[in-house]
Amino acid sequence: MNFYNSKAWRKLSKAFLNSKNYICERCGNPAELAHHKVYLNAENISDYAVSLNPDLLESLCKNCHNAEHFGGGGAVVKGLHFDEKGDLCELH
Repeated sequence: MNFYNSKAWRKLSKAFLNSKNYICERCGNPAELAHHKVYLNAENISDYAVSLNPDLLESLCKNCHNAEHFGGGGAVVKGLHFDEKGDLCELH
């Protein structure tokens, strides 16, 4: 998804994490990712009231983010995974 490489997302993500002092909102460890509370999909990714809304973000460490998506904390998106940078990518 090119959205996660966009200037708008990188700027918002950095500002949001900074506003949360880079602290994971779930476990208190250092946060590395701004997580969308409303999962992005083809229908809402272009709706900036959803995809670029800081009220719909959560500051998470990689462990809590992976648990959300892959460890029972939320829906697993088939055919997608997070790369080493935390970007959502299609499985090949």
